Amino acid sequence: MTAMLAVDKLDFAYGDLKVLWDVGFTVNQGEIVTLVGSNGAGKSTTLRNISRLVSWSSGGISFEGDDLAKLAPHQVVERGVVHVPEGRRIFPEMTVLENLRMGSYPKSCRKDREKNVERAFSIFPRLKEREKQLGGTLSGGEQQMLAIGRGLMANPRLLMLDEPSLGLSPLFVKNIFQTIQEINRQGVTILLVEQNVYQSLRVANRAYVLETGRVVMTGTGADLLADDHVKSAFMGM
Repeated sequence: MTAMLAVDKLDFAYGDLKVLWDVGFTVNQGEIVTLVGSNGAGKSTTLRNISRLVSWSSGGISFEGDDLAKLAPHQVVERGVVHVPEGRRIFPEMTVLENLRMGSYPKSCRKDREKNVERAFSIFPRLKEREKQLGGTLSGGEQQMLAIGRGLMANPRLLMLDEPSLGLSPLFVKNIFQTIQEINRQGVTILLVEQNVYQSLRVANRAYVLETGRVVMTGTGADLLADDHVKSAFMGM
């Protein structure tokens, strides 16, 4: 099987500060793949490289055989790689509906705008209830729903989610992970970065553990959940 996304021997530095060393992993079509690790391990930086928001120093990234080094960030989105960043970053002075429509900015998905609005509302009924409400007045959990819904507006084939449960109540955390599984069942491949190691490994087909910018372990979600090192390092067990 040819990987949908392939990251190969990726090195990256912020100026003189090296952050990633020889990072490599794959994501196959239809999977949920999770990158787990502590703060500063390089997880978010890896997603920023895939999105072409930053440029790696050596190695490579390909998506469905295309070399992403040759693409600008908006072209990566047009290929179907959509990044929902940490911190939600919604437009606080825009309504829920306006925020969603901003997600369909790429020309290739504008024709599907209204269909995708309805899709977002079907996945997140609470957003439908608040469609005329300003994004900045939503709760943290609702803003996360809106951020994911906005990502879905761009017709992602690969949806990259960075810390979707960060700062949410336990009930919202449970809902977000159920939603990730539902989006995946609808045919969207997921690359997940998440500090909630238990929940993220529970939903993952496969996972990679990053420590100080290096991939140190890989396996199925179930295998890593049962691993003593993972349990002691990331779950306090």
